Amino acid sequence: MSHHTIASLWEEHSREGWPRFSSPNEGQLMTLDTVIGGCAVFYLDGQAEMDSQRIAILQDCIVDLDNLLDDLTEDSLGYFQRLRRLAAALVQLHPET
Repeated sequence: MSHHTIASLWEEHSREGWPRFSSPNEGQLMTLDTVIGGCAVFYLDGQAEMDSQRIAILQDCIVDLDNLLDDLTEDSLGYFQRLRRLAAALVQLHPET
């Protein structure tokens, strides 16, 4: 995955506002958004690759998102699918994945 691709995904994701939806998992989804966004900013601020600890966190975030996506409606699904793509792109930066 290229730096440009991740920058584009992050830019697109950042442009979108937090979706309006009602879910008992909204707090968890907000946390996942914050964690993945933090990793994206870390990388885009000049890191050549993601460290093992962040990769493990991102992999856990992907699993969590996978478990939550089926419960989302059309109104918010695209936002979180894009967030998942961003997390997966960041994981691919690690040479051991």
